[in-house]
Amino acid sequence: QVQLVESGGGLVQPGGSLRLSCAASGSIFSINTMGWYRQAPGKQRELVARITSGRTTRYADSVKDRFTISRDNAKNTVYLQMNNLRPEDTAVYYCNAVGRATVPGTADRESFDSWGRGTQVTVSS
Repeated sequence: QVQLVESGGGLVQPGGSLRLSCAASGSIFSINTMGWYRQAPGKQRELVARITSGRTTRYADSVKDRFTISRDNAKNTVYLQMNNLRPEDTAVYYCNAVGRATVPGTADRESFDSWGRGTQVTVSS
C-alpha cells in the first residue's frame, strides 16, 4: 500500500554528478528510515546510504565523502546527491522505506518495508 518511485538516474562520465530522488506515496502514517541500495551485475544488493526521520545517516565506506543523503519529511521524499562518480558506482539504485501505514478503510496501522523498481546509474567515459 506504499509505493516508491525513483528518478534521476542516467549516464555520466567519471568525476561527474547525479542526484537521485525517491517519492513515497500511499496510506503512509509515518516513515522511520529511508535509504538507497544498489546492485551491480553479478553482485549482491548493498546499502549505499540511509537516513532516519531524525536525520541520522549511515553510509557505505565506499561512498563516504562523495555521496550525501537527505530527506524532506513533509514530501515523503529522499534524495541522494552523488559527486565524483566512479565506474564502480555503476549499478541499479533502489529506494527503500520502512515505516507504518494506515490499513485502508480502518483505523488500524501496520508496518511496511517497501522498495522502488530501481533506476540505472552508469558511470562511463
